[in-house]
Amino acid sequence: MNGPRPRRRAVLKGLAAAGIVVVAPAVGFAGWVWVDSGRSNTGTLAFRNRLRIPPLLDATTDADGRRRFRLELRTGSTEFLPGTRTATWGANGSYLGPTLRARRGDRVAVDVTNRLPETTSIHWHGMHLPARMDGGPHQPIARDATWQPYWTVDQPAATLWYHPHLHQVTAPHVYRGVAGMFLVDDPATDDLPLPKRYGVDDVPLIVQDKKIADDGTLDESKMTFGGLTVTGLLGDKILVNGTYDPRFEVTTELVRLRLLNASNARIYHVGFADDREFALIAMDAGLLGAPERVGRLPLSPGERAEIVVRFAPGDDVVLKSFPPPLRANVAYERLAGGDDEHDLVKFVAVDPLRPSPALPAVLTSTPAPPPTTGEEFRLTMGDFTFNGRTMEMDRLDRVVGAGTVERWDVVNGQSIPHNFHVHGASFHVLDVDGGAPPAHLRGVKDTVYVAPGSTVGLAVSFLPHSDPRSPYMFHCHLLAHEDSGMMGQFVTVSDADRPLVRGDRLPLTHAHGN
Repeated sequence: MNGPRPRRRAVLKGLAAAGIVVVAPAVGFAGWVWVDSGRSNTGTLAFRNRLRIPPLLDATTDADGRRRFRLELRTGSTEFLPGTRTATWGANGSYLGPTLRARRGDRVAVDVTNRLPETTSIHWHGMHLPARMDGGPHQPIARDATWQPYWTVDQPAATLWYHPHLHQVTAPHVYRGVAGMFLVDDPATDDLPLPKRYGVDDVPLIVQDKKIADDGTLDESKMTFGGLTVTGLLGDKILVNGTYDPRFEVTTELVRLRLLNASNARIYHVGFADDREFALIAMDAGLLGAPERVGRLPLSPGERAEIVVRFAPGDDVVLKSFPPPLRANVAYERLAGGDDEHDLVKFVAVDPLRPSPALPAVLTSTPAPPPTTGEEFRLTMGDFTFNGRTMEMDRLDRVVGAGTVERWDVVNGQSIPHNFHVHGASFHVLDVDGGAPPAHLRGVKDTVYVAPGSTVGLAVSFLPHSDPRSPYMFHCHLLAHEDSGMMGQFVTVSDADRPLVRGDRLPLTHAHGN
């Protein structure tokens, strides 16, 4: 596969040595490490650019009655910083991609044509669909080829997203700009008095950090572990929906913000500069049972959240990321962005504001986490490994009963931050280090932060699709970790198909495009 693999053990030894000197950053190399690892932007923005809203992609109805979307992945150039242009990748444009939207019960298909200079893939992050339509590393799209997945949308309303997922090059492909939202609606949510006007009071916020040189060059020098980093590349320029230095004009009393951490490695701690509270109404896989009042919200890469914020006429307030609670040691905390603080986007409210209906006290029925029906599984995160092993495309790490629920305990045995994402499933967080999960982890999720030295217990609900040949992935969603091999794979099978699984090896029969 493309590119050399990082030297994992050598890198960690080097970082450990750096950590020793970083603890007392006095002079010379230690002082440089400390200063170089600070990437805050607070107080540097003028909020001069109107926040771009990704357009909704129109679908056609094909001969089979499916709603068909068309995405073309292409290269381009984008003006992020005034007066300079940056070479970027995008879908149907030069950077990022349009928002796809479908309803529960829709039969959908997507034509994904790759006009990029190299093979890539498109994964539907959080979507419930068969493994061969998932868009992971087993569904590559060669240059100038078109991949045509199709499926029936069968899950509650949620904020999902799409991005490349080719083994060992996910980080650069996402970083260059191929990403977008995929929104799912359902009748139950339609009936709720929530803000629903896309781009007006229902606003997507795709948050990313970049390193951009003065000449506009997109710096990829710490994409993997060639520099002093423990999580991968961290940038000091923040883009929201591909907009640098953004502001948004508020015209309604309540605004629903769909937050997506689409960064490679940065972990955000979202809140407002004036410390106002807001209502958390949904996490990765759908609505909470009731709104939760919070003032800070941590989001690791790949996580999503929906919040509703109340504004008053004339409000002028900044949505920020405060230093995130990574729970790492002092050296790794600094190198992983734990001291960083960022202004994200300014919200400016007009006078008068259009009235909004009050938030409902109940959003959806929330049954307790389902009882586990399968075996328990323990995953220990190590030296960019799971259970001591790095990813192999033909190795099967687990066989799961289709439609079952298993308890998975994910253990971060390292001193550096990780998170965990599973395809082909969603989960309830049962406990964190044996205790009840905090409010922001009580919804249904597919991605979760796993702090250094901690254990997160999950009730993982697997999809009913049975396929002994096509695997789903689980991995750390800090993309440099994923590309370094911190990923495994499993199949879901019915009782009838289980005998077709032969040992722990998969037949590699995928083709590049179709």
